[in-house]
Amino acid sequence: MAQSGVQLEKISCSICLDLLKDPVTIPCGHSYCMNCIKGHWDGEDQMEVHSCPQCRKDFIPRPNLEKSIMLAELVEDLKEIGLQAAPADHCYAGPEDVACDVCTGRKMKAVKSCLVCLASYCENHLQPHYESSTFKKHKILVNPSKNLKEKICSHHEKVLEFFCRTDQQCICYLCTMDEHKGHETVPAAAERAEKQKKLQESRQQIHQRIQDQEKDVKLLQQEVEAINVSADKAVEDSEKIFTELIRLLQERSSEVKQQIRSQQETEVSRVKDVQEKLEQEITELKRKDAELEQLSHTEDHTQFLLNYPSLPALRESTHSSSINIRPRRNFKDVTAAVSELRDKLQDVLRDPWTDVSQRLNEVQFLLSEPEPETRAEFLKYSQKITLDPNTANSFLSLFERNRKAKKTDKQSYPDHPDRFTQHSQVLSRESLTGRCYWEVEWKGAGRGVVAILNKDVSREEKFGLNDKSWSLVCSTNKYTFKYNNTETPVSGPVSSRIGVYLNHRAGILSFYSVSETMTLLHRVQTRFTQPLYVGVELFCNGASAELIKLK
Repeated sequence: MAQSGVQLEKISCSICLDLLKDPVTIPCGHSYCMNCIKGHWDGEDQMEVHSCPQCRKDFIPRPNLEKSIMLAELVEDLKEIGLQAAPADHCYAGPEDVACDVCTGRKMKAVKSCLVCLASYCENHLQPHYESSTFKKHKILVNPSKNLKEKICSHHEKVLEFFCRTDQQCICYLCTMDEHKGHETVPAAAERAEKQKKLQESRQQIHQRIQDQEKDVKLLQQEVEAINVSADKAVEDSEKIFTELIRLLQERSSEVKQQIRSQQETEVSRVKDVQEKLEQEITELKRKDAELEQLSHTEDHTQFLLNYPSLPALRESTHSSSINIRPRRNFKDVTAAVSELRDKLQDVLRDPWTDVSQRLNEVQFLLSEPEPETRAEFLKYSQKITLDPNTANSFLSLFERNRKAKKTDKQSYPDHPDRFTQHSQVLSRESLTGRCYWEVEWKGAGRGVVAILNKDVSREEKFGLNDKSWSLVCSTNKYTFKYNNTETPVSGPVSSRIGVYLNHRAGILSFYSVSETMTLLHRVQTRFTQPLYVGVELFCNGASAELIKLK
């Protein structure tokens, strides 16, 4: 019998733990019930790889299943002689399994738990619940559970068969007549059915979102590939163009060098030719000077007078008058001409390079996250901003924990290198990078200017008069944008509140008129190279500007 048990174990399905039903053998040699292995592989369809539950060997594609005639006949023969399969090791309860409460010795896995008995049973010890009249009222069988007491009412020791919708908890039937009397109660099965329906709807939404996001992931992957291809092509083309420019410059450099050396050789040859002739004349003159000196030492007057008339007259030099010693400029004119060429080339490259940087900045902007559209989206980037007293002009007073500036009589502020000296202006204490949004509320006459600027702007200039500050001039009836001393009229609804949005990395600066709605007044697309600061200017006494504390 033990031998038969071993044989029966070998023809048991490792999935359902029972004798093989419609046995099939997969390519690795292991056998299963046809329905068991189909169900197992159906759960793996989304993985596109199917494996053996025992040896974990992978199969691609999913193998076709054919019934094993020999195993099927063997199973039928064993059934006819009334043998049963010996339990395999995996039929026994492990540390994580619910054990049968009736088994002695090595306990089997429980297959059901009874909420009446508050006990769990294996397949064999569960049979009395199906067959014996003693257990005919024990109809509440559930999947094995280690915590059966959680399914029993702690007050009445009854099964939690109902659900109180009022208190959102499981209760027993006695609870419906006690502390939950008058509450909306339904059978637990009915509540489960309703929640199961909602659960399925939630799962469908989750599955739909997964599908949508998987599509987005694929699109993003395609975008990454397209970006890489485009960037690689741009780098390759740029390298070719710059290589060609370098080659042309090297050719011109070689030509200039050759011309300089050629001219150098010509000029040196000419000078040396004249020098050689002059040296010959010097030699001849020295010889004649020696003869004259010798004659001058003749003591005999008669001999001196006889030899003197025979001396040839001194000839005039043939070269001295033709030599034109030019200032020692040498080839400095050539160097100046090459320097001028360099300056012109720099000028030619500067504007196109600015355009290249702008295009790169636009690419960066296109690849960044979407810009906010509604005020709620802008408020996600709200930034707490305070004003720096060390920068405030002496005609400004700060209030509301340095969030509000008001134009007043002259204040006795201490000297500070950061203080604005000529105009009623002040900077924020905080520097701005990344994405930021803030709002300025104007009160009083004249209004003023809200600006974004580099910290190193001149403390004597007004905002917008240089290339380091971008400002919106807010009057009582119009707006004007100022940058680098250039004014641009801005149209839009006049409001006492201005919203400002900055995306430092993308180089975006936007001004909005804020009332019940947000209206875009002016948008700047540029390239910011330094952290930026908020600037405020006020025009008239009594006027104020407050950096609103946004929620």
